[in-house]
Amino acid sequence: MMESGTEADGISLRAAVQLALAFAVAKLLFHIASTLWQRHIGYGYFRDEFYYIACGRHLAWGYVDHCPLIAIQARLSEVLFGDSLLGIRVLSAVGGAIRVALTGLLCAALGGRRSAQALAMLAVLTVPLYLGADGYLSMNSWESAFWMPCLLAPLMILRGGSAWRWWTVLGVSGGLGLLNKPSEVFFLLALGAALLLMPQRRLLFTRQAAFGMALLVLIAFPNVLWQVHHNWPTLEFLRNGRAGGKNLRLPPLAFLSNQVLVLGPLAAAVWITGLVHLLRRTDRRWLGLTYLLFLVGMMVLGAKDYYVAPVYPILFAAGGVAWQQRFLRSRRVQQDRLIAFPLFEAAVCLVAVVFLPASNPLLRPQTFQRYAMALHLPSSDSENAHAALPQFFADRFGWQEQVDTVSRVVAQLPPADRARVGIFCGNYGEAGAMEFLGRNLPPVISEHNNYWLWGTRGLDAEVMIIDAHTTPEKLHHYYEQVEIVGEADHPLAMPYEHHSIFLVHHRRVPLQQDWAASKFYY
Repeated sequence: MMESGTEADGISLRAAVQLALAFAVAKLLFHIASTLWQRHIGYGYFRDEFYYIACGRHLAWGYVDHCPLIAIQARLSEVLFGDSLLGIRVLSAVGGAIRVALTGLLCAALGGRRSAQALAMLAVLTVPLYLGADGYLSMNSWESAFWMPCLLAPLMILRGGSAWRWWTVLGVSGGLGLLNKPSEVFFLLALGAALLLMPQRRLLFTRQAAFGMALLVLIAFPNVLWQVHHNWPTLEFLRNGRAGGKNLRLPPLAFLSNQVLVLGPLAAAVWITGLVHLLRRTDRRWLGLTYLLFLVGMMVLGAKDYYVAPVYPILFAAGGVAWQQRFLRSRRVQQDRLIAFPLFEAAVCLVAVVFLPASNPLLRPQTFQRYAMALHLPSSDSENAHAALPQFFADRFGWQEQVDTVSRVVAQLPPADRARVGIFCGNYGEAGAMEFLGRNLPPVISEHNNYWLWGTRGLDAEVMIIDAHTTPEKLHHYYEQVEIVGEADHPLAMPYEHHSIFLVHHRRVPLQQDWAASKFYY
């Protein structure tokens, strides 16, 4: 990505790219091995993966609770790899690998030599939050891959790079980032505000900048049109989540302390040093200010603590440079060795190994429970619901059992009922699991998020299987006949996945009349 004339401190572009690729490959291989091992010890698909796959089968420019790129990623993965768990997740691992590589390239652009690049990439490689987020089908794994070029572009222009080239990079990367996750809006606002507050504001008032910004808007605009056409469902989704207390809203001090926790305590010695380095240098202060503005914005908005995570690679990159300068007299640094800080880097690796099972489900559930108790691990759940395992682990259990129960009920129906039966699910995880794992099941509907937009699938709802957390009393408001035919009761699943499964007949009010009022954006 960098021109050959911008090598930092004698480090060639080729060497920087080769080192970045080596760390990126290590990251990718870890997630491949991790997924294969998880499958072996009984962990299945994560709840959201079913939903993203369903969205990939209904490609659109927007969705109620996410942007379109994750649906494209899911569809591409399914087309290429079928129902392989590894195949579904491999593109997310690629996104995480790109994050690692970009950290090294940013470090080189800031003047970091090989020792600094290696330290920065090792720190990013071992961040617990990244290890978890990059291990399943998720939009989070690609955020840094879209955000960091938006920081690299102004940096390279300031170093004499082609303004047309780098504003094009920023426009494309920023636009794709907006199609990946809405939080990029706040990152771009923070970046723009930081530049305006610093002498580097001159970068924004050029023809090249106008072109890059126009390109960014053009790429993201179809999603805006989709939102307008559907009456801004994402805003309604966010309002409902806030009003219903869906997510934990952390006070400022807890929000800040969680930044250290989810990134790893030793990693703080790199990224905090990097932040100080950026703020102390007038030519780089805009980078540190971008982070601070974004951090404060997320705190004010009551965002989840991990929403800040995509911006940290620039701080790790700067941290590598700061360590290189601080220990410039060290023989290892002067010789520019790959491992220039052996004691610290060994400690980073050791801590990462110790805490790895907390971010990736690599231990069998019973073993993990003993591990968590032994280490006195705090709960890291970001939603107000608790189970025997952390929500990130628990949401991988119980799906196949629910599908098997519903399949048994369908098979036992009289032919006339089987010909018209449908399945109603209480949330997108249940609905997505039914469609993905139960390929020959009847049509599946749900009121939850985008499933509501997909409608009733032509069902008259006279005979329905209800797979939802509800009661017979509530169902009797809608159906004349209600019968419990099974249970969803996997002991490791989330509490809201412990419920009865019902067979209902003779709907009191036509489904179409109720559908408009049944919308559940949450």
